[in-house]
Parts: sequence; structure tokens; C-alpha cells
Amino acid sequence: MTGYGAAVTRAGIRPGEVIAIFGAGGVGLSAIMGSKLAGAGAIVAVDPFPFRRQTALELGATTAFAPEEAEKAIKDLTRGGVEVGFEAAGVPAVLEAAFRATRRGGTTVAMGLPHPSRTLSLPALAFAGEGRTLAGSYMGSAAPQRDVPRYLALWKAGRMPVDRLQSAAMPLERINEAFEALAAGAAVRQVLLPNG
Repeated sequence: MTGYGAAVTRAGIRPGEVIAIFGAGGVGLSAIMGSKLAGAGAIVAVDPFPFRRQTALELGATTAFAPEEAEKAIKDLTRGGVEVGFEAAGVPAVLEAAFRATRRGGTTVAMGLPHPSRTLSLPALAFAGEGRTLAGSYMGSAAPQRDVPRYLALWKAGRMPVDRLQSAAMPLERINEAFEALAAGAAVRQVLLPNG
């Protein structure tokens, strides 16, 4: 709900728009699927982990970069920046990177939840002087009664393969292994099953 809703409901991705999604975990990958369904012209995924970049490409991203190469690559690819940049990591530095990747007049959407004590530093001139927008999206700006049936219908029709976000199912006793795989970027989402 968070990633798809941020792309379709909050940002209102239009056909042909070029977007970048910083963070290809479950939320970022859902934003990629939503952007693809909305008809984005190009979808750039940015993530430090090769497994997640590959998964992003399989789910609809047209190109993927590691964070250290993303800023220059996006500027070269787009000649000035993307129409919409998304942050899906909950890290202020990642939100700043998504903002820098967004062109004049563009929008940056924050989806991640940083620690309440964290702050953000952006150039003040970018707003009035460049017409840029910074928008928040909590839970995909969704109205559950309206949106959940819509999402289920897309999944049932095979248009939103959320099952691809599940990397593994394992017994609860392997919870530490599940967290280690997430931290290493070797998994997206894992289901823990009751022991026995």
C-alpha cells in the first residue's frame, strides 16, 4: 500500500514521466510496480545491494544504479533530473539524494520513516526559485476502503505481482537468520511461520 499509493495516489505519476526511486526494499519495489502500472516512461532504481537492484529491474525498473553512481548517472540520463523522485529508506541523506535527482519543477516524495530526531538539509532556493516540491506520503496516502480492494484486484489480475516481494518463508526459530538476510540486502520480505 505504501509504495504503490505514493506513486499512484500521492505523486499521481503520469504516462511518460521519468522517475527515480531511492531504496529498493519492499516499499520501493512496490513504488516501482505502481509507477510501471501508471505508465512511467523510465523508472530508475537506486539501492546499495545488487540483489535488490536486480529485483527492481525484474519488477519494472528500466535501469538501476548503486547510490555512489546514481546522481551523475541520473543527470546524464535525464538531462537535468527526474520529474518525480521517491525516497524509500527512512534516511535523511537518502531523501536529500532523491531531492537532488529531481529536476526544476519536479516533486520529491518521502515514503520512509526516519527516527524522529533526524533532520533534513535542503537548499531553500530550490522551492521558490526552482518550483520544486517536497511531499510526504504516509501509508501511500491511501484510503483503505477504496484502495485495498483496488490493490487486490490488480494482484488477482496478475498486474501487481506482490508475491515477488516475498524472498522466503521460514520458521520463527530462524528469525535471526531472516534479519541477517535483510541487513545484508539478500532478501526483500520474509514470512515467519509458527514453530512446529
